[in-house]
Amino acid sequence: MNTAPVTPETLSASVIAVPPLARNADLSLSLPANQAVIRHLEAGGVTTLLYGGNAVLYHVALSEYGGLLDMLEELAGERTLVIPSVGPAYGTLLDQARLLRDRSFPTAMVLPQREVTTSAGVATGVRHFVEACGRPAVLYIKHDGWIDVATVRRLLDDRLLSWIKYAVVRDHPADDRYLRELVDAVGSERIVSGIGEQPAVVHMRQFGLRSFTSGCVCIAPRLSMRMLAALRSGDEEQAERIREVFRPLEELRNTIHPIRVLHAAVRLAGIADTGPLLPLLSDVDSADEGSIRAAASELLAAETTAHPNQ
Repeated sequence: MNTAPVTPETLSASVIAVPPLARNADLSLSLPANQAVIRHLEAGGVTTLLYGGNAVLYHVALSEYGGLLDMLEELAGERTLVIPSVGPAYGTLLDQARLLRDRSFPTAMVLPQREVTTSAGVATGVRHFVEACGRPAVLYIKHDGWIDVATVRRLLDDRLLSWIKYAVVRDHPADDRYLRELVDAVGSERIVSGIGEQPAVVHMRQFGLRSFTSGCVCIAPRLSMRMLAALRSGDEEQAERIREVFRPLEELRNTIHPIRVLHAAVRLAGIADTGPLLPLLSDVDSADEGSIRAAASELLAAETTAHPNQ
């Protein structure tokens, strides 16, 4: 596992995969299935893995967390950076910080929650986590107004943040006053587009973000990496062509449920048996499996047949 500190160059080098977490029928962690997902991503050139919402770390038991960290350390390749998540509850993230302190992960992402937080309270929680863990955190901005720009700037100035995952959904990603204020205040070199391939073109072209996170990269890692390369080289036409290939599965995720559909898609595409989802979530309805299988299989076929320069 890559244990070096995360730099802007690290962020630019890879699409940041956000994989599901595979489990056995009894909800225990499945080492073979999680290994299959990781090897599929690594074979496609992905070198950064972020275990967060798609892995349902919101609901993971503290008693399981240490074993989860050990498994990820064991499975990751030598060049692969693995970023686990903590929280979202304050007490949980502090307990998890103590488990992370004695391991080699260079950073961890603080999962967001909305209803029982304030901007100042989030900043204090991040600060306490970093003090307990001994390494900087990833700030996940998912909700508009969840944390104000001046507070983010202070966290960065105090070297408490490794990078920022920006995932506020907009009807028109180009029209995003908050993101513009954030980039103007702290720069773009440590901000990553956090909503998959669909808004990534606008986020990287118009706001200068370094890379993007993706769940569907777990189906088609080479294709997603080609999209990143196209954006970095300024070939927006190629990036748009590739983005359209991801659209059918992403639309199912948006229509049904992003976590549940991705969890099923990885299984239905034949990449790994992801098993059941951890409650309080549930698996997709059987009636939806046909459309998910078709979209995932189509994406995987595009991954295996695409010309290297597509």
